[in-house]
Amino acid sequence: MTRWGILATGYIAATFVRDLRLLPDAEVVAVGSRSREAARAFADRHGIPRAYGSWAELAADDEVEVIYVATPHAAHLDAALTCLAAGRAVLVEKPITLDRAGAERLVEAARTQGRFLMEAMWMRCNPTIRRVTELVADGAIGEVTGVQADFGLAGPFPPEHRLRARALGGGALLDLGVYPVSLAHLLLGAPDEIRAWAKLSPEGVDENTGIVFGYDSGAVATLSCGLVGATPVAATITGRTGRIELAAPFYRPSRATLYRTGAEPEPLPVEQVGSGYQYEAAEVQRCLREGLLESPLVPHAVTCEVMGLLDAVRAQIGVVYP
Repeated sequence: MTRWGILATGYIAATFVRDLRLLPDAEVVAVGSRSREAARAFADRHGIPRAYGSWAELAADDEVEVIYVATPHAAHLDAALTCLAAGRAVLVEKPITLDRAGAERLVEAARTQGRFLMEAMWMRCNPTIRRVTELVADGAIGEVTGVQADFGLAGPFPPEHRLRARALGGGALLDLGVYPVSLAHLLLGAPDEIRAWAKLSPEGVDENTGIVFGYDSGAVATLSCGLVGATPVAATITGRTGRIELAAPFYRPSRATLYRTGAEPEPLPVEQVGSGYQYEAAEVQRCLREGLLESPLVPHAVTCEVMGLLDAVRAQIGVVYP
């Protein structure tokens, strides 16, 4: 049985806890927040035995093996460092930090402490996405020539909303754009050229962003994210001999179809159980059982490289965090 602690008490933390109940070998034993009242209320709602009014108290609980950090982006670094310093394994919500420097600092801290660390890029642990990756690697659609993916929300979001708060790492890119960028990286690796443009909000975060990745192979990834309109949240992976379409939401596809040139469309198996967070939790638990310090599905090098791509996009569109 893996004993989990939950750091934060928001919507994502609640969804994660519900999905953990789908794993027979997972148990949530504690929750921590900067507000003891919020932690206690969360614990009561979800049947969690212990509630703490600080990150440090949660991290000091010796019955906790691994902590899931689900704070706003800007707090990920400090929260995760607190947990690692106390000797806990850590799963940190995506994006792991605000920039590559912060990600590398976390990775170094985990290695120094000899503790497991993983970014909660749950898309990479989804069974359908893993099957798609295998098909592409096996040549099912030939050499990949293009990836298209979008993630836009309708809004409107008030000025005080976290998505518009620069101090919290707000904007479409880090919250939503990380998915299209990660999908392109998963299938094509790091690009050789990056071009990006965005409309910024009065708060200085990106509201509507377009990104093009160019590869020396000739492949192109066209990606977008935004807070000003609901997009299909779909993706297409195109190769020289076929394509794969991922229906919304592409990071946890409701439908996936393989189209081979000259053949009938092939529906791919799709598993829709819970909200989909249990797969990343199961991967963490597998790694802990095997004594691994990082996951081969979400390795540290990939996490840092994707953060570097987001840094490059932010530099082009002019989003700077305090």
